Formats: sequence, C-alpha cells, structure tokens
Amino acid sequence: MHILIVRNNSNSQAIDASLLLVTYLATQRIDYTVVDSSKLASPLAAPELSDLFEHGVDMAVALGGDGTILRTARQVGFHGTPILGINYGRLGFLANPNESGVMEPLVAALSGDAAHEVRTNLDIRVVCEGEADPYADDGAGAEPDEPRNFFALNEVAVTRGANGRIIDFGLGVSGSHLANMRGDGLVVASATGSTAYALSAGGPLVAPGFTGLVAVPIAPHTLHSRAVVTAPSDVVEMDLSENQDDRNATLFIDGELVELDRPLRRLYVRRGDVPTTLLRYKDEGFYNHAAKVFF
Repeated sequence: MHILIVRNNSNSQAIDASLLLVTYLATQRIDYTVVDSSKLASPLAAPELSDLFEHGVDMAVALGGDGTILRTARQVGFHGTPILGINYGRLGFLANPNESGVMEPLVAALSGDAAHEVRTNLDIRVVCEGEADPYADDGAGAEPDEPRNFFALNEVAVTRGANGRIIDFGLGVSGSHLANMRGDGLVVASATGSTAYALSAGGPLVAPGFTGLVAVPIAPHTLHSRAVVTAPSDVVEMDLSENQDDRNATLFIDGELVELDRPLRRLYVRRGDVPTTLLRYKDEGFYNHAAKVFF
C-alpha cells in the first residue's frame, strides 16, 4: 500500500498532522510520499507524481483547506484514487472537519469505514489561435501537436484579461448554439464547483450527486442571461473566435492561472470519464453543511 500526503506547508497544524500520520504509517509499514501543496500550483500534473500514480497510489490524504484538496484532486486526475481531506483551512467545504484530529479519519479510511462520495469532474479541452480544432463538428484539422487537455474538480473560468476589457464569446451545448454574449466571461462548473465561483457568479447550488455541468456567464451585458444546467453527456462549448485580440481572455482552472502562448479561441468542457472519490468521516450531509455555510 502507498499513500500520498499533500499538506499545506504554510499551516502549522497541517504540518503537525502530517508528522502524526507518517509516524503511524511507519509503524504499520505502509509506504507514503509527502508533498507540499504549494509545489502543485500548476494546472498541469507534476511529472514525478504522475509516475507515482502509474505505479499505484491507494489513497491520497489532503491536509489543508479546499485549495489543497483541489490540487490533490488534479494530481489524482482520472486514476480514481480516493482522497481523504482534513480541514486545516478556512471554509473547508470539501474536507472533513478536524475536531476528531487526523488519526480517527485515517484509521476509518484504512479500515473501510469511511463513506465514499463520488464527484463528477471536468475534462477540459482548449484550442488556441492558429491551431486546428479536432473537436469541431466538421472534424476539420488534425490533432494538435500538443493537445491542451486539463482536469478540474470545481470549475474552469474564462475571464477578461489584465487590460480589463470585456470579452465577446459564443455559448453552445453539444453542437447547439445558445447565445452570443459580451461580458466578463464564463464559468463552467461541476456540481462540486457549484458552491464555488459559479455560486458567486449567480449560479445554482447543486447537490454533489448531480453528474451534469453548470455554465454561468459572468456579469453579462444583457437582461436575458441565465445559468445553464446540462445533461450528464453534454459538452459545453465556448467560442472566442470573434473576440478581438485587444480584448484578451484569461483561463483559470480550479482557481489557478493557465498561461497560454497563444490567444484562446475555443473551449470544450465535458464530464470526466473517471469521477473523483472523496472519503467522508462522520459526514453531516451536504444540505446541513450548506445551511451552515451559505444561509
């Protein structure tokens, strides 16, 4: 058995908790790897951890806030490794509370007594200026030399860039064009991400078991814009091909900036093939937790 421990090294409680964990794991002769969450800030998976997952990781433990869990989930990607999050941050909506310490949740997870909560994640595909679009309906072009594919547990957001000018974009779902918009951008979220950026942008609060997507325009310049909730098999499409170069768009994935070498032109978001599994210990339930945090 091998356990990945991702801790927030700027949090002394998370560091103390990790020391307890590694001491216990050593006595049980369980292999482990400890990683500082700040080293996982890139929206791309760390190569050394990719190799680790290829050899097999049985569980990941995230010690920190929701940001630490999001970074851990990105490293897990579509491997299906369960994540035990213990909150040492502020909100901690995705994590288990730390009132019981770190050992009780870990022992429960190792013994199979923790509940498995399956969460839909996002498979994100990006096409930049001058690149063939292999995902277009007409099938024009070939696969790019380096496909720009990304993973997200919460959301992907395309927003206006550093110059502050609003952007023009088209919104579609599974080949059907819905609207041309002008505004600050678009958030496409999973049910998990519905409680994050999408909620702040005016989107709905969605139960975590929902497997579709939520698309929420950000500050659109129209009186007719609404959030769109899709079916599980749908693909949300954002077209920026008509956006002017001086109205640069910026890409964020789970709150992390993605630096592109060319202007963004099209975005495709669909449900990931393998969901993310969060381990819950003495879970109070989504609605009870939401009532405490949001109402």
